[in-house]
Amino acid sequence: MILNIIDRRGNPYRWKRIDVIAEPTWHDNSLAEGDQAPHDYREPGFATQKGVSLTDAVAWASSFAVPLTLYLYDEGSSAVPDG
Repeated sequence: MILNIIDRRGNPYRWKRIDVIAEPTWHDNSLAEGDQAPHDYREPGFATQKGVSLTDAVAWASSFAVPLTLYLYDEGSSAVPDG
């Protein structure tokens, strides 16, 4: 389930092919003024996909059992490791 989306694309109008990271939202619990997500260890620390559509990325991230933050990046971003 997606609780938050962080858009780090340089071109936010690109949606056909992007790179994404899905990370449990509780990783952000230490950030000042942030909402608190339940701590859950059922999923790995993070998961990635490269060259997917925004629609497919949202569907993929929504399939996880834990609350996630979905990070969006331009295709080919060095921020998204092979996954």
